[in-house]
Amino acid sequence: MSTIPTLSLARYRLSFRAPVDLRLPAYTGSAWRGAFGHALRRLVCVTREAACPPCLLYRSCIYPYLFETPPDPRTGKLTKYTAAPHPYVLIPHDRGGIIAAGETLTLDVHLFGHGNRHLPYVIHALNRAGQQGLGQNRGELELLHVAQADGENWPIIYTPGSPLSPIPPTIPAAPPCPERLTLRLLTPLRLTSKNRLVSQDRFQFHHLFSSLLRRISLLTAFHTDDPLETGFAGLTQAARAQELRRTRLHWHEWTRYSSRQDALVKMGGLAGEIEVNGPDLELFWPYLWLGQWTLAGKGAVMGLGRYRIDHP
Repeated sequence: MSTIPTLSLARYRLSFRAPVDLRLPAYTGSAWRGAFGHALRRLVCVTREAACPPCLLYRSCIYPYLFETPPDPRTGKLTKYTAAPHPYVLIPHDRGGIIAAGETLTLDVHLFGHGNRHLPYVIHALNRAGQQGLGQNRGELELLHVAQADGENWPIIYTPGSPLSPIPPTIPAAPPCPERLTLRLLTPLRLTSKNRLVSQDRFQFHHLFSSLLRRISLLTAFHTDDPLETGFAGLTQAARAQELRRTRLHWHEWTRYSSRQDALVKMGGLAGEIEVNGPDLELFWPYLWLGQWTLAGKGAVMGLGRYRIDHP
């Protein structure tokens, strides 16, 4: 058992080319996730059952593990959770709108813990998703190559038709804790408290930290062999007492189309900057640092709640 988060992860970058002009939604994280799920299910499902839970292969199939992630009944106290966090996040780097023929788009994929065992299926399913097209007009994308972060470098580990040669996952090592830091939100951060979304007027540090603590602890519990065991109550109490040096937050609204609901769904969240300092910052530092790759809040799997830490 670990008293600080030890979550192995790897970051991959898929580069696609648009063969023809296409139109993409303003933010494609939701579209990528939906297309990935459909392609993955078609790729690995052998029984063609209408629903996964009744299937004999439910606990051994790659699709439920990656896309629905049911709790393992052998995990004891964790059986109270109806769903575990997925062992991946998808982070698109496109700007949305009209993409001209020949332009290149990139999609980052972070895989956590045991999720890295299924990298070939993830790449193959995302390749199929690109071929089948994104958005309502199904704009086709051609996979060029896959790179993987190795320190500051991004060597290519796969091109279609060539062998896959990934680098082993690593546990991100946090640098020494600074006296103060600025957390810059790169995509909308959706946090809830008492079943309500946290607005910029209600935001407090513990809203963010509690989300990170819960997400990271569950990722280690369900997707590693080294679950986090720490003083959760003490950390939560300390986070409630932590004051913010300054916040510059506003609400960024956007909508996504849900094919399941056949409707537009609001997915707005907080945008801006959060400055934190104080003597207790070292308690929270390993979680804040790791959260740059796990992301935070609702919709993290599709790239929401992404942030970068700046410090002197």
